[in-house]
Amino acid sequence: MEKIIPIKKDTEHVVEITGLGFEGEGVAKIDNYTIFVQGALLGETVRIQVLKVRKNFGFGKLIEIINPSPDRVEPICNVYNKCGGCRLQHLSYDAQLKFKTNRVKECLERIAKIKVDSNENLIVHDILGMENPYKYRNKVQLSVKEYKNEVKIGFYAPKTHDIIDIETCAIQDEIADKVVKLTRQWIKEFNIKPYNAHINAGVVKHIMVRRGFKTGETMVVIVTKANNLPCKNEFIELISKNIEGITSIIQNVNPNRTNVVLGEKCKTLWGKDSITDYIGKFKFNISPLAFFQVNPVQAEILCNNALEYADLSPEDVVFDAYCGTGSISLFLSQKCKKVYGIEIVPQAIENAVVNAQKNNVDNAEFIVGKSEEVIPQLIEEGIKADVVVLDPPRKGCDRAVLEAISEMQPKKVVYVSCDPGTLSRDLNILAELGYKTLEVQPVDMFPQSSHVECVVKLSK
Repeated sequence: MEKIIPIKKDTEHVVEITGLGFEGEGVAKIDNYTIFVQGALLGETVRIQVLKVRKNFGFGKLIEIINPSPDRVEPICNVYNKCGGCRLQHLSYDAQLKFKTNRVKECLERIAKIKVDSNENLIVHDILGMENPYKYRNKVQLSVKEYKNEVKIGFYAPKTHDIIDIETCAIQDEIADKVVKLTRQWIKEFNIKPYNAHINAGVVKHIMVRRGFKTGETMVVIVTKANNLPCKNEFIELISKNIEGITSIIQNVNPNRTNVVLGEKCKTLWGKDSITDYIGKFKFNISPLAFFQVNPVQAEILCNNALEYADLSPEDVVFDAYCGTGSISLFLSQKCKKVYGIEIVPQAIENAVVNAQKNNVDNAEFIVGKSEEVIPQLIEEGIKADVVVLDPPRKGCDRAVLEAISEMQPKKVVYVSCDPGTLSRDLNILAELGYKTLEVQPVDMFPQSSHVECVVKLSK
């Protein structure tokens, strides 16, 4: 029997918000039919217009807040409701932290089958937030587009290719705002053509700004379709004379019609090829293509938590799978005999080697390859880990990695995750393989957004 949907598109309804979805959207029920409402908060009574109707759930647009939540605050950004970057800015920061902690617990119970509140052997700590949850990003990538003879520089609206023009951003460094203003001025004054994806023509595709929070060094990257950059000297002069701490102006060439922002080719137009910054006491070289944590304040907290959960002795050997540019590896190197960093991206390993050298770390070795292939190779060579650290991308670990770790039988596993869902899935697999989850520490790396990082301690 076909399911009867109790609502129709474009109709209006007054609903009670009884929950929050994984991205912080309000959840309501109409005759037991679930509808998601972006911008509505738990406990609110709101009027909505139905936008989309699917078999099991729908989406509604918030029209009126009839009974507001005490956790509702006024967003400080004037394009908050258009830009998809800060979906939780209407929720007080204390309430954001509670939402994220609860989201981790819900995933652990629903997916990992761990009864959080009734399990005395498991500790799920409250999330570690920021003293100032704004202006924390040290990197921003902005798209450039021309629309009706007006230059737009900003972020894409959710699920579209429409650019939301910005003059200031609540979560990025203030220097980036100034770079946007100067770039817009240069484009208009010298009639530089923004890139048009529809006809695959134009000059400027994106602007990226990277800033060293502890060093004050700033890099500006202009992404172009072709090698030729008209009025290049004028751009260099404008940026170099007006941006505080500017040490690097780079042209990145990306000829492809793609959603990927950066191409493989970089040319230094002015200053140095890279900037430097610190996580804790460790100094990092940051090139245009290098990965570096966008929130170095919280990254230090995350790395220290990973080190604490590893609980290393001077004789321990550690495998750091999915090591990236080696930030966690360097923290681990302080307390162990040897750390092997494994990463599939060659450029990241090149950066990790340089970072180790710059910090005089001689007990870290970095290997390019898939963790599920490298770990068995190391075991065959007689190298086994006492502790394994996992820091996979959002999709989580390949099961083959977890099985390879299980065969080696390290005494401890530390799992660093950027997605509670895939984390919980992998904790379930690790439980099958004989590892028990003992402690979970969420860290708020991205305030004003729904993203949650976690550090998890497991033992054999």
